[in-house]
Amino acid sequence: MHAMVLNGLHSPLQWTELADRQPGAGEIRVQVAACGVCRTDLHVVDGELPDIKLPVIPGHEIVGRIDALGSGVAGLTIGERVGLPWLGHTCGVCPYCVEHRENLCDHPQFTGYTRDGGFATAAIADARFAFPLGETGDDVALAPLLCAGLIGWRSLVIAGVGKKLGLFGFGAAAHIITQVALWQGRSVYAFTRPGDVTSQAFARSLGVTWACGTDETSPEPLDAAIIFAPVGDLVPVALKALRKGGRVVCAGIHMTDIPHFPYRLLWEERQLVSVANLTRQDGIEFLRLAPQVGIVTRTTVYPLQQANAALADLRAGHFDGAAVLVP
Repeated sequence: MHAMVLNGLHSPLQWTELADRQPGAGEIRVQVAACGVCRTDLHVVDGELPDIKLPVIPGHEIVGRIDALGSGVAGLTIGERVGLPWLGHTCGVCPYCVEHRENLCDHPQFTGYTRDGGFATAAIADARFAFPLGETGDDVALAPLLCAGLIGWRSLVIAGVGKKLGLFGFGAAAHIITQVALWQGRSVYAFTRPGDVTSQAFARSLGVTWACGTDETSPEPLDAAIIFAPVGDLVPVALKALRKGGRVVCAGIHMTDIPHFPYRLLWEERQLVSVANLTRQDGIEFLRLAPQVGIVTRTTVYPLQQANAALADLRAGHFDGAAVLVP
């Protein structure tokens, strides 16, 4: 197998030939057809997440077909198409797992971070954390659903049922969850980098009610806001845009420090919450819903060996939607 391997933080990924790996008990091997490039991959490469395992193969929006089964695997078959998400393993016995909050597991493993991921021609996965995808849909188009879609969905659920939804940062997750929110009958207000007219036009093309920079004021008080951009300065901006009793959801795994802000922005029962990881139930619910919504993902495709270019373009905001690597 071949992979783009991270050997050291702040270093380019290296194209590496590795021995073929065999699945252990309860595991599967997947031949990767497509793997999305997520902002979390940037956080991994840039050393912004703690306790990273090096060397590691990044990538956690994996679509591929099973070509080997380890002992004890049930319910999956050779040749079946599956998706592999960020949450790659949980202990099943800690208080959070027992309470059906496995996204907060005390001893988790994460694909492309603490276990090898999908910037490769093949990946080994815990069979329990593989989502059957069926045969409908293109591999490349499905890949961003495995994290951008799933985290966006969990964030949307936690944001509540309010009709006026603000999205801060309009990248992969926002362009997917906008389609879900509009399908649900909500109005979406998109906030981009100041002056980013390309992203604003993209948001408008999807049917948002309003799209402008984060330096502009929302035309109406929002029921809820989701912050996808990893920018702590946006927290008081989003709170200021809320109606009384509204909620701000911080959707990223990493964010720059939140600045001081006056208590009056939080008062009147406004709420500030975060989203951590996902559960398998999130995946089941969202992947069942996605075909009903008719989600169309905007993707820019890169050959696997150009993973460094894809990461650089993501960092610079050179494309709308999501980047996807294809072996």
